[in-house]
Amino acid sequence: MPHKILFAKMKGKWEGTCRTWFQPGQIADESPIRGEITRVLEGSFLRHSYQSSIQGKPRSGEELIAFNVILQTFQCSWIDDFHMNDAIMFSQGPVSKHGFCVFGEYDVAVNHPKWGWKTEFESHDDDHLMITAYNVHPEGMEAKAVETIYHRVH
Repeated sequence: MPHKILFAKMKGKWEGTCRTWFQPGQIADESPIRGEITRVLEGSFLRHSYQSSIQGKPRSGEELIAFNVILQTFQCSWIDDFHMNDAIMFSQGPVSKHGFCVFGEYDVAVNHPKWGWKTEFESHDDDHLMITAYNVHPEGMEAKAVETIYHRVH
């Protein structure tokens, strides 16, 4: 799907459910989430801001999403007051059948290998958006970490 069509489909106000896993196969939290995706710089970028909670505590975050036409790849910066603490994660990756998939890395501790974070954005129709993120162990094993299932708010 061309990025301009995908960006147009993603723009808007969203509500849904966010599930979080701390251990593979064990849901640690399931909470309502509200998000908004807006155009930035005449649509060259998208800003995804959201508010939710995790284990009863408020959480919020923001992503800035771009399509790099030179590299033909999606790029994303992500901040979140629970998952990212005081860091910014940069991810990038290719188009997929119903959206795109980006990969980045984050620090877990000083002098420890970085862990990977793979995020899939999928839009099967104009009123639904799924964002699924996976922790990627330094040795390559993946485990679902966060799943946001949005429906458009009219």
